[in-house]
Amino acid sequence: MLRRLAKPLVDPAVFDFWLGHLNRTWTWERPLARVVERRDESSDAVTLVLKPNRHWRGFRPGQHLNIGAEIKGRLVTRSYSLTDIPRRDGRIAITVKRVAGGLLSKHLCEQVQIGDVLPLDQAYGEMGLPAKPQGDWLFLAAGSGITPLMGLTRALAADGMPASLTLIYWAQTAEQLCFAEELQALAAREPRFKLHLQLTQDPTAPATRIGEAQLEALLGPLTQLGALQVLGCGPGGFVETARQLLRPHVQSFQAEAFSPAAPINVDNAHQVTLQLRRSGRSLTISSGDSLLSALEAQGVRPPSGCRMGICHSCVCTKHEGLAQNIDTGERDHEPNSALRLCVSRACSDISLDL
Repeated sequence: MLRRLAKPLVDPAVFDFWLGHLNRTWTWERPLARVVERRDESSDAVTLVLKPNRHWRGFRPGQHLNIGAEIKGRLVTRSYSLTDIPRRDGRIAITVKRVAGGLLSKHLCEQVQIGDVLPLDQAYGEMGLPAKPQGDWLFLAAGSGITPLMGLTRALAADGMPASLTLIYWAQTAEQLCFAEELQALAAREPRFKLHLQLTQDPTAPATRIGEAQLEALLGPLTQLGALQVLGCGPGGFVETARQLLRPHVQSFQAEAFSPAAPINVDNAHQVTLQLRRSGRSLTISSGDSLLSALEAQGVRPPSGCRMGICHSCVCTKHEGLAQNIDTGERDHEPNSALRLCVSRACSDISLDL
C-alpha cells in the first residue's frame, strides 16, 4: 500500500541508483538477479544459479526468461530456459551453451562471475506438463533443446515419476551432453524413465539425425504410438521433422524451436522502404531480411529477446504495408496490427511504430 501511495512521487531510476549503493539488487520494481553459483555443464555450456530480488514472480518448469548483460556499453538481452524446479530458497538456474558469434552466450559463459548482477524479465512460455501428468510421455531434445526438458524431467522426478517418460537426446559428442550423469543416474534408479543418448559425431558408432527409422528402432512402429504425449525442443529443422513424423500418430505434440526453421523462399527479395513513425526515419531494407535484422543492420535496436518468435519482446505495431511471417508464410496486410519483428519480413513498403 505504501508503494502504491508513493509511486506518483518516486522516479524509479533515481530510486534504483541511490539504493543500488547499498545493495545492487534493491530496486523499486525492476527484477534483477545476483549470480551465486556457476559450474561447467559440458564442454561448451555453463549453468548459472541466480538469486532474484523480490520483484521476480516465479516460474513453472519448461518456461523461459529473458536475461541481459551490458556488453561494450550496450544492454544485450537473450532468452534462456530455466533448467531447475522451483526452490524454497528462491534460486533459479539457466544453462547457457556457448554459440559461435553469440555475444551474450560468450559473455555469460566466459566473463560473468559469482556476485555479478544481471537484469531479467518475468518467466514466459506455454510448454509444460499438466498438474497431474499421467500416461506415457516422450521428450525429444537436440543440443541446447535439453534445457527446458531438463526442468520438466526434474519436476517429474521430484514428484516420484507419476508418468512413464522416455527421453531421446541428440548431441554431437559425449563432451557436449549436458546433465549426462544426472540423467543416467535417474534412468538407473527409476524404471519408468528410459534414456537414449544419440551422438551424431561419435567416432565409433555415430547416430543419425532424427528420422523415421531411428525413432521406430527406439519406440516401435510410429503408427502404433497412440496415446503417447510428446514434447520436443531443438533447432527449427529438428522440431519440424519431429512434428511431421509424430504428430499424425500421437495423442498430443508440443514443441519449441530455439532457432527458426528453414525460412520461406525469398528469391524475389527486393528493396523496400521502411518508415519509422515515431522517430521520423526512413530506411531502405531488403524484403528478404527479418525486420529485426534489417533494423539492427542500420543501427536501430528495438527491444528483443528470444529472436525466435516466442517471447514477444519485439512485438511492434505495423501501421501500413504487407508483412509476412518467415516461418509460416502467413501474410498480414491489416493496418495497425501487431507483428513480431524477429520472424516477420516486409513484402512492400511498410511503416512501424518505432
